[in-house]
Amino acid sequence: MNTLVRSAVRCLRVDTVCRTGRADGQVFASARLLCAAAGQRDFAEMVKKDKVVVFMKGTPAQPMCGFSNAVVQILRMHGVDEYAAYNVLDDQDLRQGVKAFSNWPTIPQVFFNGEFVGGCDILLQMHQNGDLVEELRKLGIRSALLDAEKGEKSK
Repeated sequence: MNTLVRSAVRCLRVDTVCRTGRADGQVFASARLLCAAAGQRDFAEMVKKDKVVVFMKGTPAQPMCGFSNAVVQILRMHGVDEYAAYNVLDDQDLRQGVKAFSNWPTIPQVFFNGEFVGGCDILLQMHQNGDLVEELRKLGIRSALLDAEKGEKSK
């Protein structure tokens, strides 16, 4: 019985996902029971559940590394406030598993509609060259930067 309880608790702890709130920056945590057995995950399912998914160090409200913070800030700049964020610092299996799944050695990792986009460097490059606005449009997300540009041009 003790093993069953430990497995259930581990499953809850491991598969906790943080969802950002709207503009106020609130973070809501909700437990997901995605694992059939403790420690096993279906990464393909995890990255398809939401339009934007970020595996990061820390949470959107409290990033624990500069690269994760940069990803959060880029998404915020574009008005992307609703996305799933998984804290890889909570679980080494999650951290190593997502690296193996994406075949990408570093964290953070960003996924759009289940497709791996890249890490901080790729997202920053997409932001700088304008590709991020187009990729967000494909997801049905209007970049807040488009509205900011309109406001500046009308002055």
